Amino acid sequence: MKITFIGAGNMGGSMAHGLYQTDIFQPEDITCTARSQETLNKCLKQMPGIHVTTDNIEAVKGADIVVFAVKPWLIEGVINQVKDVMDYSKQIVISVVAGATTEKLQAMLSRPDQPNPAIFYLIPNTAIDVKASMSFFVPANATQEQIDLVQHMMEQVGGCMQIEEKNMPACMALASCGIAYAYRYIRAAMEGGVEMGLYAKDAKKIVSYTVMGAAQMLLQNGTHPEEEIDRVTTPGGLTIKGLNTMEENGFTNAVIKGLKAGR
Repeated sequence: MKITFIGAGNMGGSMAHGLYQTDIFQPEDITCTARSQETLNKCLKQMPGIHVTTDNIEAVKGADIVVFAVKPWLIEGVINQVKDVMDYSKQIVISVVAGATTEKLQAMLSRPDQPNPAIFYLIPNTAIDVKASMSFFVPANATQEQIDLVQHMMEQVGGCMQIEEKNMPACMALASCGIAYAYRYIRAAMEGGVEMGLYAKDAKKIVSYTVMGAAQMLLQNGTHPEEEIDRVTTPGGLTIKGLNTMEENGFTNAVIKGLKAGR
C-alpha cells in the first residue's frame, strides 16, 4: 500500500513520520511533496528511504492513499492541479486541512468522468510525530472496508475516532488546539517549580511525566478524573489546598472559555 503526502510541512511531515515508524508502510511506499527542497531534505534526513519530489502530479500517480496537508488557502489550487490524473475508483483521499469540510472537498474534487471519491476529513494533532496523536475523522462516499482501513492506520499512531462532522470544531478545540493548551499548563507548572527552587529542566521532566501518567491512568483504568483526584486528596492535605486555590483563580472557567474561543 502506497501513500502520498501533498505537503510535508508541520502536519504533513509529522503524519508521514508517525506512519513511517509503523509496520503499515515501508519507507519506499511513502512519498512526500513540498515546494522547497529544504523541506524535502529535512524529510529525507528524518525518514531515510522515502520518496520526495516537488512534482505533485507525479506524486499522486499510483498512490493508494493521497493525503492533502497544505495550508487552507492552497487546498483548492492543489486539488485542481492533481485531480485530473487521479483514479477515484482506486484511491482514497484524506484531507488534514482545517475547515475543508467533506462537502467542500467533494465539490473541489468533482469530475464528470469519475465516480465520487472516498473522502476522509481527518484531523490529527502534532503528537502524531511520536505516535501519540488523538485523531478524528469524518468519512464521505467511503465503504466500511475503507473506513476500517483508515481507522486501523490511525490507531497505529495514537487514539482515533470517527465523529459526526458537526462535532469537528469541538474535537479540534480539545485535541488540535488542546495540545497547545496542555503545553501551556506544563510551562506554567515548570515556572512554579522554578519559583519553588527547581532547575527548569528538572521541572519540565517532572511535570511532563506527571501529565503523561495522569493521561495513561484515565485511558487504562477507564476512570473519571474526579475518581483519580479523590485518590490523591486527603482531608486538610496539600493537594486539596492547591486545587481549591487554582479554582479560586478561575482555573476551570479559564480552560472552558479558552476551548470555546478556539472553536
